[in-house]
Amino acid sequence: MSRIAIIGGHGKIALALTPLLTEQDHSVTSVIRNPDHTRDVESVGGTPLVADVERLDTDGLVQALAGHDVVVWAAGAGGGSPERTYAVDRDAAIRSMDAAAQAGAQRYVMISYCGAGPDHGVEADNPFVHYAEAKAAADEYLRGTDLDWTVLGPSKLTDGKATGSIDVGRDGAGEVSRENVARVITEVLEANGTVGRTIEFHDGATPISEALR
Repeated sequence: MSRIAIIGGHGKIALALTPLLTEQDHSVTSVIRNPDHTRDVESVGGTPLVADVERLDTDGLVQALAGHDVVVWAAGAGGGSPERTYAVDRDAAIRSMDAAAQAGAQRYVMISYCGAGPDHGVEADNPFVHYAEAKAAADEYLRGTDLDWTVLGPSKLTDGKATGSIDVGRDGAGEVSRENVARVITEVLEANGTVGRTIEFHDGATPISEALR
């Protein structure tokens, strides 16, 4: 059994992930910004922790992550101003990595997106460029840490039902259900062979456990 902290615990992926983890006897701390989301988190088996990661410094994040074994970054600014996008998707994410290391939460799973990286190819006049730049910086920082990291790159997210099957890679990438992303995270945490890997994927025909091998 692991103690798992999900940062961004009220997001759709996180709410699908939490019961999958608790069914495997893991304990889940759902880090949320809005106290009004407490009941939603509790209803799926998470223990809510109200904390604004955008405003917490590294020491504050260390306190939040103390006693946990695993961190899953599922947070995001959700668009809006470029300043907030960089503050959450880059700066807060990087602080959480430093905090995880200091708190002894060695396993770290980052939810990124398919195509993320310095070569993201998003034009400077595209509003998405700020998110692309922020995620590229955060992902690269994580790869340079001593954490047991995995970067996940799901393609376009949908609210479809989980199929339990994906295909790995950018070829043929189209979309993937958030429920399938949650299942991928669950499998990733069970498979030591996913440490130190960037895994891009989309809905496909291969059972998740087999695809991750």
